[in-house]
Amino acid sequence: MRTLTLLASLICVALTATAAHADRRVAFVVGNGAYKNVTPLPNPTIDAKSMAGALRNVGFEVVEGTNLTRDKMTEKLLDFGKKAQGADIAVFYYAGHGIAISGTNYLLPIDADIKSEMDVKLGSAINIDLTLDQTMSDAKVKLVFLDACRDNPFAAKIKSNSATRSVNVQTGLAEMKSGEGTLIAFATGPGQTALDGQEGANSPFTRALIANITQPGVEIQQAMTKVRAQVNEETNKGQLPWGHTNLIGSVYLNGMPANNTPAAAAPAGSTAVAAAPSSDVELEFWRSIKDSNKTEEFNAYLLSYPNGQFRSLALARIAALESGAAPSTQTRNLTAGIDPATFTEEANQVTEDQIGLDKGQRRDVQRRLNGLGFDVKATGKFDDPTRAVITRWQAARGYPKSGYLNRLQHKALLTEVVATPSASSDEERPARRRASSSGGTSAPAPAPRYHGGGVDPGAAFVGGVVGGMLGGAFRR
Repeated sequence: MRTLTLLASLICVALTATAAHADRRVAFVVGNGAYKNVTPLPNPTIDAKSMAGALRNVGFEVVEGTNLTRDKMTEKLLDFGKKAQGADIAVFYYAGHGIAISGTNYLLPIDADIKSEMDVKLGSAINIDLTLDQTMSDAKVKLVFLDACRDNPFAAKIKSNSATRSVNVQTGLAEMKSGEGTLIAFATGPGQTALDGQEGANSPFTRALIANITQPGVEIQQAMTKVRAQVNEETNKGQLPWGHTNLIGSVYLNGMPANNTPAAAAPAGSTAVAAAPSSDVELEFWRSIKDSNKTEEFNAYLLSYPNGQFRSLALARIAALESGAAPSTQTRNLTAGIDPATFTEEANQVTEDQIGLDKGQRRDVQRRLNGLGFDVKATGKFDDPTRAVITRWQAARGYPKSGYLNRLQHKALLTEVVATPSASSDEERPARRRASSSGGTSAPAPAPRYHGGGVDPGAAFVGGVVGGMLGGAFRR
């Protein structure tokens, strides 16, 4: 009898463990920027790729697309709708142009040619309410992120062609209500417009999303509070994200806090408590870099998992490498989104002058290199130490080594999601640099400093590693 009881208990434990790993996560991620009939937007495709990577890093199956026509968007939505049936969490993310007419919101494919209200309603645009209802209604938890509140040039066209009747074309997007188990977040408030951000980088809203929603142990509604604060501060109070939620349980995209258990975290009747398979993702990340000789790879791990189980090993490895380990000659093929010519086009003083970088832009380059784990002062002057760091950065990515930049390399650097150091960090460099330059014995390297304001923990694997470990695939 005892044996049967023990066997039954073991079966129950096994079934419980299996259920815990049966958490189905599906995401739709699209960025439209290459519009054919209005001025293109430079950043939505970058935003979408960053978001897709961040979500994959916490266990999502992602239906992804960039610069989609009406037909291609429909195909992606049909695919997403099938995959989202019965999902524990479904995420809908869109960056690009959107428009609100008479209180209804529409997303705009890149081939949209909208001159009137009729063009919108007869199919040139995609009705957001109907789309969400058709694709996500069966999911237990629904998270919707719309970075689509740009100042829309189509609105003026519609108004100018509607002299004979009253058409309510809003600035930005209209307010939306969420059903049970749903969170909807806009880049800014109803009827307001949001910033697209500096060309070649993420928009303020998407950058804040990536930095907060996939942080380990952070509940999604707490994360959105941090998103609002970050965007509000970054835009000098010019943009405040807005949202509406009817979530009835706690939702975590990257694991629950250590002192919580699934049973304790979910109140009775909760739609879902979503614990990510973060340990598996972290382990795979660590395995991919553990034999590396590049400090920037270990810094990327620490940014993704500041309290990770391999933190001590990563810090020790960084200290060992910075005390004189030979650089790695290994490369890896993580070249998605990079122009192949980047790997063959030489750079020199002339190509760098053609970019036309002013002092502020040079300082931005230095800070980005710092955020990727390369040690250089952000002075705005490309002196010999900066040239040496640029050469190391080029070598790490498989680019021709010269210490100078060209347009393609500069663009590639701007696409990398980095932790931007604070201004004070430029003056706070470890004593090991002084010791090594004088030929003396290097002091033990202190632990790296991380500045919360600019860190993108969920996106470090997307940006700090993607591009940061680019290999010679295009040279083979």
